[in-house]
Amino acid sequence: MKLTTKLILAFLSVSLFSIGLIAIFTRVATNREFEKFVNERYEEELVDQLEEYYKKKNSWDGIEKVFSHDRFEKENDRPLFFSIADLNGKVIVAGMNHALGEMISASELDASEKIEVNEKTVGILLLKIKPDKNPMEDEFIRRINGSIFFSAIGTVVLAFILGAILSRTITQPIRELAKASHEIANGKFDQQVRVRSRDEIGELAESFNKMNNDLARSFNLRKQMTADIAHELRTPLSLIIGHAEAVHDGVLPPSRENFEIIREEGERLEKMVNDLRTLSLADAGELSVEFQPVDVNRLLRDIQSHYLTPFAAKRVTLDLEISAATLEANLDPIRFSQAVTNILDNALRYTSEDGRVVISAREIQNEIEISIADNGEDVTPEEAAHIFDRFYRADQSRTRASESGGSGLGLAITKSIIEMHKGKIWAESEKGKGLKMVIRLGKLQNKS
Repeated sequence: MKLTTKLILAFLSVSLFSIGLIAIFTRVATNREFEKFVNERYEEELVDQLEEYYKKKNSWDGIEKVFSHDRFEKENDRPLFFSIADLNGKVIVAGMNHALGEMISASELDASEKIEVNEKTVGILLLKIKPDKNPMEDEFIRRINGSIFFSAIGTVVLAFILGAILSRTITQPIRELAKASHEIANGKFDQQVRVRSRDEIGELAESFNKMNNDLARSFNLRKQMTADIAHELRTPLSLIIGHAEAVHDGVLPPSRENFEIIREEGERLEKMVNDLRTLSLADAGELSVEFQPVDVNRLLRDIQSHYLTPFAAKRVTLDLEISAATLEANLDPIRFSQAVTNILDNALRYTSEDGRVVISAREIQNEIEISIADNGEDVTPEEAAHIFDRFYRADQSRTRASESGGSGLGLAITKSIIEMHKGKIWAESEKGKGLKMVIRLGKLQNKS
């Protein structure tokens, strides 16, 4: 059974149940109140007639002859359908259900109507037999009941129409989501569903659209990464095979220089394969890490000391600006050092001679911020937003040259490592100020 049918039946069932209860209670209450109204009206009329009779006769003698043929008379031995008691509760006029001289209880007397003449109580009316309805009264009740019935039918029809409209309103976006999901399952990622409301279903549609955009982007990145991997692997392989065949065919001499080219390209190929393996392990959450309290200032000093020589060889200054306070974080020192060195490798590669790279660390709002800024060629903000994508190439000034030895995966690995440390990393770029990488980590709280 479809969801639309289920919703219509649910609306209809609730409506039928509610309308049925309302109709029954309304009919019972209407009949009861109308009967009560008729009884009270008749009782008032009867009291007026009895008061007029007593005024004329000044007694109750002969009352049976006057009221015995009333339309409310019943077929039995007693001529009257009512009785009259005095103030003491003694029956002075016997009718149906009461005998002459019978004593009436105080509660029954209190519930009965008094017969007063000249502001003096001359009797108490005891009326137990309810009057029969006349044809006009029966017709009134029949019309009221008919109106209730037809109102209930109309309400059910209206509930069915509204239920159909509401169920369609609810299920339409769900059907669109289902259709778009099938299209995505068939590989069509250009699906967008219309956001029709701001309720939970609207939020679901927005989430679906965002998920589809992310999925499409991820799929395109995967395709691009596959093409980039093939390209990156082909370059060193072509150099290795080309030089090996040239040496084998005698085109190139078997010199140390030619063998060194083959060795360097082999190392480059090996590094790229290792980086791909590291990245795949990080994506799968299987990259081994051993967290421990680490003094971030000391770790950065050690990294700087190891990089002073290669930076000096290219005549690039490497400065360290750290906080005087102790900055301690829960890190894997080996993996975190790998992340920082990947950034330094990138900075060294794209910073020209006589350039400057600054490593800084400080505490901001109970977090540790580490930044590595260079004054190399500018990167636009749009390029900076994608700089951690795998094999991403910015403008030509920062395009990885084949001789640089980079795999194109270093910054992607860095991002994965930082995220494994529950941290954040991003790139900032301003015109004329080079590129700045910023890392935010949670500070290890001192236990007191």
